[in-house]
Amino acid sequence: MRYRKVSLVGIILFLSWASLSFAEDYTLQYFLAKASTKEYELSKKEKTELLNRLNEMLEKTQQVHKNLVQAIQVGEITMEYQEGRFWVAKLEEDRTSIATGMEQLKLLEEKPNQLAGSIKLYKCLRDLSVNLNAYNNMPLLSSYVGDLAPEIELWADPVFYKLHLLPLAGSRDRDMGKEPPKIEKKRAPKK
Repeated sequence: MRYRKVSLVGIILFLSWASLSFAEDYTLQYFLAKASTKEYELSKKEKTELLNRLNEMLEKTQQVHKNLVQAIQVGEITMEYQEGRFWVAKLEEDRTSIATGMEQLKLLEEKPNQLAGSIKLYKCLRDLSVNLNAYNNMPLLSSYVGDLAPEIELWADPVFYKLHLLPLAGSRDRDMGKEPPKIEKKRAPKK
């Protein structure tokens, strides 16, 4: 009886371990490991998951942004007028970057090989990263931002840049290197 219980528990543990190993978890660590290798090519599923994770990051950033604006408006964070105006202007830039980034993500989900949209998304992620790092340097604002600033910076630079933007630009370069088809000009008939 005891042997059966032990073997049943062993089988259950083995099956749960096997199911976990087959399901790939596309976390930041997964993409960082992929970016650190010399292989920059992502499968179609990995590209889709990368865009999904970036969408989650932008939603997280949007929530932090909302909390910061609310804390400033309600008066939880008190600062001088000029300093407050400066940070509110930065928050307005962030709102624009978040909206543009989400818009570009929707476009990239439809057409993932769009270079202009990828560049705009990268710029939005970099701008958000810079501003969130600036908030982290302010003791009054850092408790609202937390680890989001370095996390979005990692998603932007090593991950999105190396795994999506560089291969996409490289494929465009290879396409541009091919000779364009020659078009014969039709001559107008002489009268």
